[in-house]
Amino acid sequence: MLRFGLIIGSTRPRRFAQIPADWLLAAAADRTDFTLDVLDLREADLPFLDESFPPAMLGGAFANPKANAWRARLNHYDGFIATVAEYNHGPTAALKNAFDSAFLEWRRKPVAFVGYGTTGAARAIAQLRSIALGLEMAPVRSEVTIGLEPFIAVQNNEKMLRDYGYLNRACTALFDDLVWWASALKAARKKLRVVA
Repeated sequence: MLRFGLIIGSTRPRRFAQIPADWLLAAAADRTDFTLDVLDLREADLPFLDESFPPAMLGGAFANPKANAWRARLNHYDGFIATVAEYNHGPTAALKNAFDSAFLEWRRKPVAFVGYGTTGAARAIAQLRSIALGLEMAPVRSEVTIGLEPFIAVQNNEKMLRDYGYLNRACTALFDDLVWWASALKAARKKLRVVA
């Protein structure tokens, strides 16, 4: 069975990110093709990247023990989903730093994004897709964008994310794409290890 990590991409005290994270976990509970574990950036408590060299030049060895603990956790997963807030047309600093605080553990694995806010975090997701490519990840096409109306309705406790059929369909498509890419890339990584 595939194993995915759900990165909660905001660390703010009153973050909205917990709501889509809980919704994704509930939707994933019905799946038999993967498990979904929470990777909360609050708990990871990563320092802002303070290594002597860029991660790509470190050969997988970080000096900071919290970064190494983060890397060790990531290594167990076949793919990732990140909740994405948009601040000033970009992703949160905490989420960008989480991507920067590992390198080899991301390579050749798929990643999907669930954004929320006035534009569904579309601009932040676009930037994260580019960042993921720089880490040699495979950003999947399907995404969930929780735009202004559901964002406000859910925040005001007038509705729940599961009340929106189009969001549920987008979630299913995201899961399906992630499973396909994770299966293909896991097989390819395994084949490379055998050949090498």
